[in-house]
Amino acid sequence: MSWTRSAAALRAERRSLDHHNQPTRAASCAGRRENGLVFRRRRARLSRVTNGVRSDPAGWTDERQKRGLAGEEQAIQYLRSRGWHIVAHRFRVGHTEVDLIARQGSLVAFIEVKSRRGTAFGSPLEAVTGAKRRELVKAARVWVDRCGRPSDVYRFDCIAIVDRKLEHLEDAFRPGWR
Repeated sequence: MSWTRSAAALRAERRSLDHHNQPTRAASCAGRRENGLVFRRRRARLSRVTNGVRSDPAGWTDERQKRGLAGEEQAIQYLRSRGWHIVAHRFRVGHTEVDLIARQGSLVAFIEVKSRRGTAFGSPLEAVTGAKRRELVKAARVWVDRCGRPSDVYRFDCIAIVDRKLEHLEDAFRPGWR
């Protein structure tokens, strides 16, 4: 191998060497199809994912998951009482989830809800890190492409809930788009 070749060319060569003399994907799947493994795995995976929600909340046993769902329900009631229309709850794009998408006229808010029992580990708002913000922006872009209107104005809000006390931080961050 020459050091003057591009990284892409080196990766392509490495891939071709790694996969040399191995059965094709179709051939390797054919044997598994006979045993039903491919279909059982696909069926199991599809049963875990329903309408963009990873699992049925009624079956959750983890207290954190239950607390998070209860916090989202509290946030929904709070927003509705202030005239917001909930457009989406737990909107998923891949592994990223926007807890709530709410509309009030032409204003659309993408809302991250964080619930905690206490502040021993910091404010719930501190949990909305830069990485989480970037994920929210990516998911929001997908929603805007699918459902947005030309006249819409967008913002990102955070709702923090500590011991059932709710704090709504409007326009919590700005991603720098639209």
